[in-house]
Amino acid sequence: MTRALLIVDVQNDFTEGGALAVAGGDAVAAGVSAYLAAHAGDYDVIVASRDWHDPDSDNGGHIALGGEPDFVDTWPVHCVAGTPGAAYDPLLQAGAVTHHVRKGQGAPAYSLFEGTADDGRTAAEILAEHGVTEADVTGIATDHCVRASALDAIAHGIHVRVLTDLVAGVAPEPSEAALAELAHAGAELAVSA
Repeated sequence: MTRALLIVDVQNDFTEGGALAVAGGDAVAAGVSAYLAAHAGDYDVIVASRDWHDPDSDNGGHIALGGEPDFVDTWPVHCVAGTPGAAYDPLLQAGAVTHHVRKGQGAPAYSLFEGTADDGRTAAEILAEHGVTEADVTGIATDHCVRASALDAIAHGIHVRVLTDLVAGVAPEPSEAALAELAHAGAELAVSA
């Protein structure tokens, strides 16, 4: 049994003060750091994803340039490659992360599984190379990228546990719906303690 921890999009633009801030984002960053300090050794692989959008581009229609975003399929400018908004939240201590993946380079991407590491390997390839059969999922936002990442992990045959105290969503109702959908798909909902 090989275990992974997936840390989804704990970035400045998704935490308090960011372009698409989620309430509780800083708390998730600090909580994941505290969890890593106590539990990093429990995992064979720790993968963290970041949205990493091309500058001066709508990234396949994902970013509403010159128009109003609908906050469903189109979004304000966020997580532009190399900007402070795309950086990890400073409360996230990422030293234990074994693999960093970037997603959304020129195209819409919600799942960590749509990202690639600097060497070009996908998250799925990294997890498969390590024989990962179980993954704990944390990060932002419950109702978007956490949901998509957890569903993709399940689709790859990985037993998923969502650490519900280490996720934050855009809004309560869709976040609750996302967690219910994940539980129905086979994910275990748990707390990190």
